[in-house]
Amino acid sequence: MKRVAVLKLGGELIENDLRLKAMGRAIASAARKGRVVVVHGGGREIDAALAQVGIPKRQVDGLRVTDAETLNIVVSVLAGSINTKLVAAINAAGGKAVGLTGADAGVAPVEKAAPHKATNGETVDLGMVGTPLKATSPDVIETLCKAGYVPVIACVGASKNGKLFNVNADTLAGSLAARLKAKRLVIAGATPGVLDKKNQTIEKLDRERIEKLVKSGTANAGMVAKLAACQAALKGGAKNVAIVDGRAPGRLVKAVAGEKTAATTKVVN
Repeated sequence: MKRVAVLKLGGELIENDLRLKAMGRAIASAARKGRVVVVHGGGREIDAALAQVGIPKRQVDGLRVTDAETLNIVVSVLAGSINTKLVAAINAAGGKAVGLTGADAGVAPVEKAAPHKATNGETVDLGMVGTPLKATSPDVIETLCKAGYVPVIACVGASKNGKLFNVNADTLAGSLAARLKAKRLVIAGATPGVLDKKNQTIEKLDRERIEKLVKSGTANAGMVAKLAACQAALKGGAKNVAIVDGRAPGRLVKAVAGEKTAATTKVVN
């Protein structure tokens, strides 16, 4: 199969109708230039849904601690509302999107995550959170891409016995980029790449500097998970990896196409 670009969209980029339409147009445009696989999050919508039913939110280093009640909300929001709306937006913009979750046909086989050692030194059981397993490239993704479709994947995975797990969207995107040997992984959010202590975009990051950013606390919360996903993708065989500001659709299209653009941090081995 021709190499694909994996695009991870932060939920903040698609949380209202205006942004959703803009992302739909951007993805449809990017897909006309090459094969694209989309992985999306939806943290803010999950937070809002949890708040409505009185379930407290708990996160460690950007990873959501997930009990059974929380998992039910995660699945309904990610695999139901957000995934369907994003697929519809891409299709309305002239794309050919198909909605999936990690539970579909080996897209994201997982096992329960081991207790997480947080950056503050605490060890935390994340509950019903899954860690992607090493696996071959998923046939369903290859089949859809070859036929001209854009797979849009909600970050829910399944174990060998069919148990569902919440999977961090960055983690899933990094794992999938490695398994697909993607030509690039683009992690798009609402910040201009990775920022230094002066809030300036860092143009290039290697493993040593990433470790320094995490240890110093300059990279925290969700950025820690993003940087780990980038390293996993590179280690697994993805060719290029970048963290970009996805709030400008034109910039996002350029990043997915591999063109140089502002507000981007390139991550290298």
